[in-house]
Amino acid sequence: MVDIPKIVFSKSVSNMNGKNVSVENGDLASAVNHLKNKSGRDILVYGGASFVSSLIKEKLIDEMYLFINPAIIGNGKSIFKETETMQRFSLIGSRHFDCGVIVLVYKTKI
Repeated sequence: MVDIPKIVFSKSVSNMNGKNVSVENGDLASAVNHLKNKSGRDILVYGGASFVSSLIKEKLIDEMYLFINPAIIGNGKSIFKETETMQRFSLIGSRHFDCGVIVLVYKTKI
């Protein structure tokens, strides 16, 4: 994991210590499109609801894994906020685990 390049997208942090870690403060769509146009492997994103919502709004997600965890956390946070820019996805797979977690795999509809 240490040898894999990592990018932290932040509006408040401009520098972060760590091997192969860089910080991106610029335009999200430009930065992600630049990464997607580089040669290499897939881009894996971990992020909170607002970050993922921004990726969906900008239509930057090609494939999405949603983990459904059977826990009650109140209202939760929506990642699907702006219906006028909604990206459409097709369910391409699912998997359940003994602990109750379900993973749904979606791919962008073209």
